Amino acid sequence: MFQVDNPKNNTKNVVHAFFLALAITIAEPSTILPLMVHHFSDSTIIVGIFASLLRGGAVVVQLYAAFHAQAYQRVIPYFKKVFFFRFLSWLLIGVSIFFLGDKNKQLTLFFIGVGLFFFSFTAGFGAIYFKELQAKIFSKKYRGKTMANRQIAGSIASIISGGIAGYVLSAYEAPLNYAYLFMISSLLMAIGFATFVTIEEPIKKNISKKEKSFKLFVENALILLKSDIRLQKQIIVILLGYSYFLAMPFVILNANNSFTLTGWMLGGFITLQMIGSIIGSTFLWRKIDDYEKMLSLSIFFMIVAFCIALFAESFYSYALIFLLFGVAFDGFKISDMNLVIEIAPEDKRPVYSALQVNITSLGLFFPILGGVILTYVQSYTFIYLLTIGLLVLSLYLSLKLKDYQSPAKKELKEN
Repeated sequence: MFQVDNPKNNTKNVVHAFFLALAITIAEPSTILPLMVHHFSDSTIIVGIFASLLRGGAVVVQLYAAFHAQAYQRVIPYFKKVFFFRFLSWLLIGVSIFFLGDKNKQLTLFFIGVGLFFFSFTAGFGAIYFKELQAKIFSKKYRGKTMANRQIAGSIASIISGGIAGYVLSAYEAPLNYAYLFMISSLLMAIGFATFVTIEEPIKKNISKKEKSFKLFVENALILLKSDIRLQKQIIVILLGYSYFLAMPFVILNANNSFTLTGWMLGGFITLQMIGSIIGSTFLWRKIDDYEKMLSLSIFFMIVAFCIALFAESFYSYALIFLLFGVAFDGFKISDMNLVIEIAPEDKRPVYSALQVNITSLGLFFPILGGVILTYVQSYTFIYLLTIGLLVLSLYLSLKLKDYQSPAKKELKEN
């Protein structure tokens, strides 16, 4: 007999987050990834492109995944395929750096890009399945807690990963150190994947009938989007919130211009960011089930971080920036996921998720725009101010979200 809010499912959910974070922290777009890419290319545009590839590949498949997922009674079988290809993609990056490295930097960058793209491409399917599974196995209040628990576990893992990364980066010369990090972390990632697919999942009875073609599905999805003002407003706020990607990958490069970054300093920034994540999830996010409020608070912390970045020159000021990043990003991710679950009717949940994620994920390509701006303007101050301006607009609009109610939820309340 299936049990909602089953502690065993919560434990498996958290274990998955722990090992996944232990693995992918080494490619965090705000720390190691920009420096790794910068090793093979001096172009800030290339750095921006690769920061986008880590997450941006998911954009192109969100709607297609939802097209099929709306008719699935269970999603765990499809998770198994997603996890297998994510593991292979991550391993490919480490193997290509190990065997090619500096011998052919352009070819090495190509394989890194391929690995990052397919890692995020398969995540496009996984994101739809993940939201669907979380909505099925946890209630609203418990879901907020288990997601916060995931963030805390992930943050602890990232602190450990930061320490390991600091050691490896200091003990071995680049690019061999990056190769070791990716190959070892792919094995750790596999442990988290293997645990997650054992979660107990109920059969979904209220499913949508799949359209005859993907084209018809997209047309119906757009009609749904036009009819739901709340969904539209929510998408705009979150997309503007993603403007932090305009500047975030370049903060670490600016720090490297201000003082000499050591491997241990880099690992320290990762650790501080994850400590911020633990602080936020423990004392804020796990106690808030008002997801509009959570979103607004997250954006506020981002604004404060970039305001500090305008004047940062020392290790300690950058340490505070990454601490605030850790607090903000977790709240942003938790609220992003739960807001769409809360307004979506059960049978249309995959479609709502795909619409929100597909459109807001365009913000994952902001690092490319940031790299272009930085290349031509040559000013970190300008890009920080632009980011702050867009985040302030996002904060203002987020405070008005409660004024709008999804028609599907409104109809449900009236009935």
